[in-house]
Amino acid sequence: MLMKWLILFGLAGALSLLLMRIALAGDTPKAGQAAPDFNLPDQNGKLHKLKDYTGTWLVLYFYPKDDTPGCTQEACAFRDDLVQLTALGAKVVGVSLDDSSSHAAFAQKYHLPFPLLAGKDSDVAAHYGVLLNLGIYKVAKRYTFLINPQGIISKVYDSVETSRHSREIIEDLKLLKEVQKH
Repeated sequence: MLMKWLILFGLAGALSLLLMRIALAGDTPKAGQAAPDFNLPDQNGKLHKLKDYTGTWLVLYFYPKDDTPGCTQEACAFRDDLVQLTALGAKVVGVSLDDSSSHAAFAQKYHLPFPLLAGKDSDVAAHYGVLLNLGIYKVAKRYTFLINPQGIISKVYDSVETSRHSREIIEDLKLLKEVQKH
């Protein structure tokens, strides 16, 4: 009976440690807070920093993995809606933990005309509170941050439906820009 309790206690402890590791991603910044800085290479090796986007709206979207069904659907929707997003003064930037060469193949395969940043060291994902750490396997959770021209987060999307996410952002940008006018 004692051995049974020890095993059960050990399993409970291991589960607690796993959940703590997952939670170590940090708190997700909220609307109204300054966006965490980043300095990451894109699929062509060019470095991108948050300050590069000062003066424009930034759709900073985190996604789990290049060339997977949901991530491909989301990226292609941003590609297809890029003219409308650009007309609203927004730039689109994707971030995952894949490396630049994986991003280059993904961008080329689907003709993605926007930067895909390689957050391979996972620090940026952790600062944005989107790092899912499962021990030896880490991915970015599917979150998007709509960052205003002053570098302040205007909206956090933590429940993303890939088939309509880009359209949702377009509608929100229209509303936010209308509010700015008044």
